[in-house]
Amino acid sequence: MQVVHTIAELRRHLARFDAPAFVPTMGNLHEGHLALVRQAQQLGDVTVASIFVNRLQFLPHEDFDTYPRTLDADCAQLEALGCDVVFAPSEQELYPEPQGFKVHPPAALADMLEGHFRPGFFTGVSTVVMKLFQIVFGQCKAGGHAVFGKKDYQQLMVIRQMVRQFALPVTIHGGEIVRTDDGLALSSRNGYLTPEERAEAVQLPRALQTLVAAVLGGEHNLAALEQQATDTLTRRGWQVDYLTVRRRADLHPPAPNGFLPGELVALGAARLGRTRLIDNWEF
Repeated sequence: MQVVHTIAELRRHLARFDAPAFVPTMGNLHEGHLALVRQAQQLGDVTVASIFVNRLQFLPHEDFDTYPRTLDADCAQLEALGCDVVFAPSEQELYPEPQGFKVHPPAALADMLEGHFRPGFFTGVSTVVMKLFQIVFGQCKAGGHAVFGKKDYQQLMVIRQMVRQFALPVTIHGGEIVRTDDGLALSSRNGYLTPEERAEAVQLPRALQTLVAAVLGGEHNLAALEQQATDTLTRRGWQVDYLTVRRRADLHPPAPNGFLPGELVALGAARLGRTRLIDNWEF
């Protein structure tokens, strides 16, 4: 496995390949990330994972400085998996000057849900992903592949639209959520949880499952169901940003009495102590 730190070195290494398969990460890898790499290994003629904590997608009060950076352990996991290349640039390498040019996704998709509670987040994500795509796929001959986890559901939709509207030579693949035995979605931020908080954290996926079960059972008053789910977590000490049912196609609320199971996704984001968790459930 090659570990490269500069754009020039990565481009030289990838020049002999036709169709890279790429998994962008911020490191501190867990089994969810590794599942995305395994998926990528089935798609292209070289598998590339990046490890870069992207300052542009963190708000001033968020955890950029304390976000876990575990490059050596991450590389060991990727090498054991058979990943071909790890791109681990410094901030100076990826942003040698202030990033004045940015990709601003449309407000209709990016300013709700995560974008409402983390303003500017999707601009930061879109900008770094566009830059990484130019680096990894800029010289590919047959078109490349990129794999993103479905846990970041809205992010996946933003990236798909960006690729489509800019006609980038990249096929976007979604990787299914990997969960622990008790149902908690794997996340690098789970490591922030205390043992007591970790035991409580399963209440977020359970709240989403309760929403799903109610809709499948014929309940169509989504506002009431969402409020009940929010109240339940709030009573348990959570700070809820949203618990909601949306259309998969555009993440907008479904019309009352005008939706069918199979078209929907339940999404949630809530803070437990100092840790903000997100999750979703397609149904």
